[in-house]
Amino acid sequence: MKFTLSWLKDHLDTQATLDEIVEKLTMIGLEVESVDDKSALKPFVIAKVLSAEKHPDADRLKVLSVDQGDGKPVQVICGAPNARTGLVGAFAAPGTYVPGIDTTLSVGKIRGVESHGMMCSERELQLSDEHTGIIDLPEDAPVGASFAEWAKLDDPVIEIGLTPNRPDCTSVYGIARDLAAAGLGTLKEGAIEPVAGQDACPVDVKIEAPELCPGFALRQVSGVKNGASPKWMQQRLMAIGLRPINALVDITNYVTFDRGRPLHVFDAAKVKGDLVIRRGKEGEKLLALDGREYELGPDNCVIADENGVESIAGVMGGEHSGCDENTTDVLIESALWEPYNIARTGRDLGIITDARYRFERGVDPEFMVPGLELATHLVQENCGGVASERRVVGYEGHTPKRVTFPTQEVERLTGLDVPGEESLSILSRLGFEPQGSGETVEVAVPSWRPDVDGKADLVEEVMRIHGVNRIEPQVMVSKDTVSTRVLTTGQIRTRAAKRALGVRGMMEAVTWSFVPETHAKLFAGDHPVQILANPIASDMSAMRPSLLPGLVAAAQRNADRGFADVALFEVGAAYEGDRPENQRQTAGGVRRGTARLEGAGRNWSGNVAPVDVFVAKADALAVLEACGAPVDKVQIEAGGPDWYHPGRSGTIKLGPKIVLGTFGEFHPRMLEALDVSGPLCGFEIFIDAIPEPKARATRTKPRLDISPFQAVKRDFAFVVDREVEAARLTRAAAAADKKLIRDVGVFDVFEGASLGEDKKSVAIEVTIQPVEKTLTEEDFEALADRIVQNVGKQTGGVLRG
Repeated sequence: MKFTLSWLKDHLDTQATLDEIVEKLTMIGLEVESVDDKSALKPFVIAKVLSAEKHPDADRLKVLSVDQGDGKPVQVICGAPNARTGLVGAFAAPGTYVPGIDTTLSVGKIRGVESHGMMCSERELQLSDEHTGIIDLPEDAPVGASFAEWAKLDDPVIEIGLTPNRPDCTSVYGIARDLAAAGLGTLKEGAIEPVAGQDACPVDVKIEAPELCPGFALRQVSGVKNGASPKWMQQRLMAIGLRPINALVDITNYVTFDRGRPLHVFDAAKVKGDLVIRRGKEGEKLLALDGREYELGPDNCVIADENGVESIAGVMGGEHSGCDENTTDVLIESALWEPYNIARTGRDLGIITDARYRFERGVDPEFMVPGLELATHLVQENCGGVASERRVVGYEGHTPKRVTFPTQEVERLTGLDVPGEESLSILSRLGFEPQGSGETVEVAVPSWRPDVDGKADLVEEVMRIHGVNRIEPQVMVSKDTVSTRVLTTGQIRTRAAKRALGVRGMMEAVTWSFVPETHAKLFAGDHPVQILANPIASDMSAMRPSLLPGLVAAAQRNADRGFADVALFEVGAAYEGDRPENQRQTAGGVRRGTARLEGAGRNWSGNVAPVDVFVAKADALAVLEACGAPVDKVQIEAGGPDWYHPGRSGTIKLGPKIVLGTFGEFHPRMLEALDVSGPLCGFEIFIDAIPEPKARATRTKPRLDISPFQAVKRDFAFVVDREVEAARLTRAAAAADKKLIRDVGVFDVFEGASLGEDKKSVAIEVTIQPVEKTLTEEDFEALADRIVQNVGKQTGGVLRG
């Protein structure tokens, strides 16, 4: 939001300096982003041309003798057609920076004749686009005086950054009101006298979509002359970055910034019949004022007549009914629009305007009619014309919100000791209406503050006006109690998963939550693909159902750049549906080439083998263990989702229903569909599927029991059917005596004709840890018998002879 200092003082009676105003704005929450004090125009002075002679070597150039007020005329070469003896204009001496041409002047020669400065055009001073001639000032302009000061161009421009909850400060008047409440002056009277119309407005208004248009005010002004707007208005609009167009358009822009009331003007001669406020029809199109054609639909609110759509309500008018130099009768519109619909329309159509900026934040409903009256006054003052009576449709008045305000809440929430009387005084100066007295009062919220809903909002108003800088720093009180756990289980597991994968040599990646629709279909499984209504790019049109497509693509991009052996992981959300419960917190990873835990690449002592399903399995189990899952109780089933190789993948379960994750080597068809090359393996662990750990009676760690006896290892080789998993065999062996058997591991697998058809030999190493006494040979034999019997019962395996 930009405004000039003089514009602000139109509404604020103050003697404060620019620096004081800037500091106070920031202190009350209207943070100043920049200040242009117009110092760039200070070097330019008013000068008079004493003589203008033809250049000896150029037909279009003249040699001027210029008086800059010091009694020492200087020679200037000028090519402007209006340069003449007696002309008074703006002069720039050598050493002056000219912003319009981005040049610092110096003494130079033009066609052999020295030039000591230049007479400037309006474009060279960035006052307008006019550059056909130099600035021509009245003869009585004081020679030698500052041009900027004389022309009132030294008006500083202030720009503040507004938060979306402050629609009241999208106007200069609203900013002045805040400064007055903060004690930096007095707010000038802002009431507007109604215009006495002569006849009824000839155009009627019908609102067919009252949910999108709570009110509409209209008036016709006949017999106007649409020329240029007054110089002061043009200067203010240009100072804030707006280009003057004509008086009627400039007036609507001025009122938009001055009072936060967007307006629109129609050329009445181009409007056929009455105006209708309705939803757009499917396929309707409008050529807008920006020269672009927009296709509309039922989600858009439009102003239409018998010709069709004339304006996109609250966003932008149409080219057909716009005002130009031939306009003689004008319809001035001041309306209220539903903020959410304006925001959606602007976003869907890609239109950003000053009107949309204000309507989507919420304008003052009580200023709809006064805004129309203000615009009518300005039109009649600058364009003439006769106004009709105003026509107001749909508006039922504003019912102010009422908030219960305990004044002691200010100290409780902010630490500021503000007396209740002062709190109520601040609110009153801001336009709120406290009713009653005592520690708790009812406060009526003004119509221009739609952002205020509760007592905390009122506390914020008191705090920012009283002074945030008055809040004293407080020493943190130390509590003697033991602090409770800060992180949730999900947060703890997320960090643990990242740590576990990091120490396994994998690098963390952060990929997009959006993937191409084709990739989403490949990894969606049985779940529907979530297509975005407004994707940011064509290749980001769907929500990712898995972390793997993004990680696989990232691994391939690394390989394309020469980093073939890469291991990447990510912990984030995957989306299986459009409901909160369909969002899964997942830890996923991929390894490519030879990126194993023990290293990658070639070596003289032996090359590292490519990654495989067992590498992915180890990563998956490491994540589960880090997250506190009972790894010793999980079941691993052969096979996984379709994107894995059916014979080189697995599914990790806890019981028959709980799926904790999947792992495996990627299917060749999947790699081809993704346009990537292997070898590639990956895994996914569903962190939120891991059951909550059982609560312990105490946070104290259990006692550490270390046996004084030597552990003993025994080897067994069992012949089992080929389809029997080694994990079943090791679990069966471990279950023979959970107290004595500490660990079971597989160290050999053999298949051959000597074992029989579809048979294999699995050799295991059992670690036996005595606890109470040294075991005798008989104890070992008995334990061995139990292991053999248990394996035979659960797997059908027999000792290999």
